[in-house]
Amino acid sequence: MSNHLPDDVALKLLQRLPVKSVIRFRCVSKSWNSLITSPYLINSHLTRSLSNSSDKLIVRHRTFHTNIEHYKVIHDNNDSFYQQLDHCPRIPNFYFTGSVNGLLCFYSNIDRIILWNPSIRTFFTLPKPPINFYSTFCRCHDGFGFDPVTNDYKVMTVTYHYSNDEPKEEERVRLVQVQVYSINEGSWRILTSAAASFPPWITFSRYGSSGGRATSFNGALHFAARHKDFTNSVSVLSFDFGDEVFRVSMPLNLVKVIGRKISTFVFRESLSLLCYDTYNNRCSIWIMKEYGVVDSWTKHITFELGGITRVLGVRRNGHLLVEEIVEETPNLDSSKLYSYDPETQQGTNLNLLIWGKQNSFYVDDYMENLVLLNKPTTRVVVVSKKSKERKSGR
Repeated sequence: MSNHLPDDVALKLLQRLPVKSVIRFRCVSKSWNSLITSPYLINSHLTRSLSNSSDKLIVRHRTFHTNIEHYKVIHDNNDSFYQQLDHCPRIPNFYFTGSVNGLLCFYSNIDRIILWNPSIRTFFTLPKPPINFYSTFCRCHDGFGFDPVTNDYKVMTVTYHYSNDEPKEEERVRLVQVQVYSINEGSWRILTSAAASFPPWITFSRYGSSGGRATSFNGALHFAARHKDFTNSVSVLSFDFGDEVFRVSMPLNLVKVIGRKISTFVFRESLSLLCYDTYNNRCSIWIMKEYGVVDSWTKHITFELGGITRVLGVRRNGHLLVEEIVEETPNLDSSKLYSYDPETQQGTNLNLLIWGKQNSFYVDDYMENLVLLNKPTTRVVVVSKKSKERKSGR
C-alpha cells in the first residue's frame, strides 16, 4: 500500500476513520483502493461500528403533493439537527422492505430486490431469485436482516403457492418454499429444511409500526403473526439465520385476545410487541424479558393512543417516536413525527418538524458503514436536493 506504511498498520487506521474519510482515500492509488474495498476492511470496519452504539436515526416519509419519498438522518440526542440524504431512490414499482444497520432494502413485483447504502451512495441489485415469488395463487413475505455471527446481511423470502381446488383461500393447500440470499456469499440458496419447519397454521400480520415488515434482532427475523387454530391469537414467527429454522412464540396472556393489531420491534434491547387495541384506542408494549423463553413475555405498559396512529421507534431516553395526526393542516391525511413518553403519557414536539402523508413514516437506527463498497453499483433514478426542490415548487 505504501513504502512507508505497512498494510496492517494502514488497516488499523482505516478501521477507525469515518466512512467519508475512508472513501476519499480510495483516490490515493490503486493499492489503497484495493485495500479499502477488500472484504477484510469492510467487515472489520463494520464490526467496529457495531461495537460503538450510534445515536443516529433514519426517518423516511412521503410528501403530500409530489408523493416523493424523503430520507433524513436525525440525531437522537439533538433533534434540532438533521442530515438530508440527497441521493434518495425513486424506483418505480418498488416497495420498502426495511433497514438494518444503515442498509435499506427494496423489492418489486417483478422479482427484483435492491439494497441501498446511503453513506456510500451505492445501490446493489441482487441476482434474480430462483423461486418466483410473485405469480398467480402465490403469496410472498420477505425479510431483511443481519447475522452477527458471520457479519452478513441476508434477505429471506417465504413463498407459498395455493392450490386452486377450494373457493376459500384458507382451505387451499399451501406449498411453502424458502430461499435466502447472503451478501457475503453473493448467491441465493433454497432451504428445503426451513420450508419443512414453517408452521402451516400461521398467517402474517400487516399492521402497526412495521406494516408487516420483519424485525431483525439477535441473528433472526421476527414477524408479527396470527395462529389460525386458536381464535386468530397473537404469535411471533421467527426465522433464525444460524440453524435456518422457523419457530413460533405465543405470549400466553395474549392467546385469547382478539380485536388486536400487532407488530414487532425492539424496545430496551429486547424483542417486543406493539399490541393495538382498536376497540378502546389503546396500545400495549409487551417485552420478551429473556430471549427465546415464551414464559418471559411481560406486559410493560398500556397507554392511550389519542391522535397517535402508529408507534415508529424508540429513543435512547425511552420515549417513543410516533406518527400523530395533524388536524390543523388543510391536508386531511397529514401526520407529523412526535416524541411520546409512555410512562407519563405526555408528548412533545421535536425541534425539527417532520411531517408528511399518513402511514408513510418509517424510523430505524442508523449507522454509517462500508458494506456494498466492493459490489457492482446499480444505476437507479435518484432525487437530488435540487430536483426535489424543483418538483415541490420551491
